[in-house]
Amino acid sequence: MFNSIFDASTTGLEITTALISAGVALGLGLVLALTHMKTSQTTKGFLITLAVLPLLVMAVMIMINGNLGTSIAILGAFSLIRFRSLQGRAKDLLAIFFAMMIGLACGMGHVLFGTIITIIAIIAIVLFSYTKFLEPDHHDKILKVVIPEDMDYDEVFDEIFKKYTSRHNLVRMKTMNMGSLYKLTYDVRIKHGVKEKDFLDEIRIKNMNLKVLLSEPCADEEI
Repeated sequence: MFNSIFDASTTGLEITTALISAGVALGLGLVLALTHMKTSQTTKGFLITLAVLPLLVMAVMIMINGNLGTSIAILGAFSLIRFRSLQGRAKDLLAIFFAMMIGLACGMGHVLFGTIITIIAIIAIVLFSYTKFLEPDHHDKILKVVIPEDMDYDEVFDEIFKKYTSRHNLVRMKTMNMGSLYKLTYDVRIKHGVKEKDFLDEIRIKNMNLKVLLSEPCADEEI
């Protein structure tokens, strides 16, 4: 059922099968790009990349054609591209890996297998994106607070934490401004019904109105 459309008995590649693989790769790439556009915040350039990448990976697979030396060279080229690119979000990396999978399947002639896996994966992505399944608790936050060096950070916020959080844990501490300030990072869980603004206002009163940041656990923001 999942046999390759490429004829292993022939030394060359027929134009018909090559066009079929190319068409399927481009079509599945477009479906992937549209799915990513509907389920994530992205840019037109990234969507074009997702649409065309399967076709290019398919072409590379056909050019390699079992040649070990060429395979190693291509692997090195992909590694350079990976390490020279900026780090993306988890969903963007998943989409890129998805596009490469489509290209690999089409490049090996397994267009039916690639199509079925693409359909299953896209259904899973849409379901997970538009339902609360796998959704983390949004009451878990990262709190970053700047305090003066002469302030005792061990207990200074305990009363505020008891009032507004059900859990708090100091996970990191570092000095700033030649040691005149401390930046404290807490892992906190905000109580249900609590207004985050009231929580931050009381923190600001305690830390003399220095910088305070409350963010999602996955955010990597600095203050």
